This record gives sequence, structure tokens and C-alpha cells, in this order.
Amino acid sequence: MKISVIGAGNVGATCADVIAHRELCNEVILLDIKENFAEGKALDMWQTAPVNNYDTRITGVTNDYERTANSDVVVITSGLPRKPGMSRDDLIATNAAIVKSVTQNVVKYSPNTSIIVVANPLDVMTYCTYLNANLPSTKVFGMAGILDTARYKAFLATELNVNPKDIQGMLMGGHGDTMVPLPRYTTVSGIPVTELIAEDKLNAILERTKVGGGEIVKLLGTSAWYAPGAAAAQMAESIVRNQRRLFPVCAWLTGEYGLKDIYLGVPTILGSNGIEKIIELKLNDAEMKLLHDSAKSVKEVMDVLDNMEKK
Repeated sequence: MKISVIGAGNVGATCADVIAHRELCNEVILLDIKENFAEGKALDMWQTAPVNNYDTRITGVTNDYERTANSDVVVITSGLPRKPGMSRDDLIATNAAIVKSVTQNVVKYSPNTSIIVVANPLDVMTYCTYLNANLPSTKVFGMAGILDTARYKAFLATELNVNPKDIQGMLMGGHGDTMVPLPRYTTVSGIPVTELIAEDKLNAILERTKVGGGEIVKLLGTSAWYAPGAAAAQMAESIVRNQRRLFPVCAWLTGEYGLKDIYLGVPTILGSNGIEKIIELKLNDAEMKLLHDSAKSVKEVMDVLDNMEKK
């Protein structure tokens, strides 16, 4: 079993580290375009193996995609963060070029892999990967919902002073401020969360979750990496161990929820074949409106990419 992580920045390195600690495969390949960067990080991680008692090998390489050959799962974290003065369209153009090149190199050597996309803007970069991967849509998907849901659960655990393991929740839609909260699907050991927390406090937590990434940026001056990296590793685990976990995943819709030809966060079952099934929840009218509003925002960004591709 082999997993490759493309991009040895904070998110990619964290993802590789978590994969190794959980012994999800025999070998993790960490690849970066910067000379010796992945090699250094991989060597540092491998030297923790005797301390942390794992045996997954971590190998760092500089832009040598041949070393990623026959990967069961590939996690793409490549891309640049948005810089001051950079427009959304500039960010899309820059990262789409990076993701396109990465994807083409990945599938050249691993034509049957499952690809987890973590690059931003998430929904549109997952779409960009799909356009260039020549893989079924069930094998190309994005990590966003697990991260948003993890933030939501963490905030709830803090507010309620309970164990985060006992919290179940589901968020849908685009990544970030257009996400769709579903508090009626949130429970703590089977107890509806609405019985445990006042409505105003729950709404405040949902609003905080929507801007969870921005909160980290304000505090650190850079994007989060521990939670995103761990979330991507959790998706990889469900695939390589065929756990069939039910996770919110950025998936290609073909009519589900009345939406088609769009990548959007929906509940899925994730197993050895990638997305085994998309779950259609019985949303009420208000929830469905929020989901379609979220889809509209995502589609606008996807259209920017489509127009770039036509030029």
C-alpha cells in the first residue's frame, strides 16, 4: 500500500505525518517542487519513527513523479495562498495551472489512484483536477466538509464541555462562508444538540465555523495546517482500509439534490473505490434553499475556470 502527498508545505507535511503515525500504508512519498524541501521534512519525520513506534516509511522527493508510481491514494495540497492585492480570479488562474500540471503528472504514473484535493479554492480546484485526471468522478474529490465539521464539533465540545468523540454532525455545501449548517443532524451520544445548547449559542458556533479558517489566519497570519492535514489523512484512511466511513466530501453531482455538473460538499460513503455512494438527505425547504444558494456561489467560481480554459 502506497500513498503520495504532493506539496510538502504545512498541510502536506502534516498529512504525511499523520498517515505515517497511523501506519496507513507501507510507504508515504512526500513530493515538492522546491529542491530538498520534501527530503528534509521526510527525514525529520522518519526519525520520529523509533520514538513514536511506527514503521511506515516516509520518502521525500523533489518533483520526481516517477517515485509516486502505483499510489493507491494521492493527496494534492499544492498551490499558493492568496496574497494581499491578489484577486480571486488571479488566485484561480495561478493555482489551476499548478493543479493541472500536478494532476497530469500524478495520473501518468498512477492511472487508477484515488485523488484527494486540498488546494484552494477547494471546490474549483477539485473540478480542475477532475478535468485533467481522466478518472471517474468517484475517484476525484475534495477535502472540506470533514475540516468544517471538525471545527464545528470542536467548538461544540468546548461550549458543552463534553468529549468531541461523542459528537456527530454534518455540514454541506461549499467550503467556507457558503457552507450549509444542519443542526438537526447534530447529536451528542444520540441526544439532539438542540436539547443541550441554547439556540443563540448554537447559531454563534455555526457562524464561527463558517469563518473558522479566517479566524486561524487572523491569529497566525497564515492558513491552518494541523486540522486540514489530519482531515485529509482521515479520508485516506477510509479509502485504504475500506472503512466505508460516512463523511461530507466535495463530490461531483449528477442530479443529486437537484444539482448536476458541479463539485459540492455532500454526505458520501468513502471506501476502497473512492466515493462508493452519495447520500441524499431529506432536506427541508430552508436547508435546500441554502444548499442551492451555496451551489450558485460555487458554480460562479467554476465558471471562471471554464472561461479561462476556453481562452
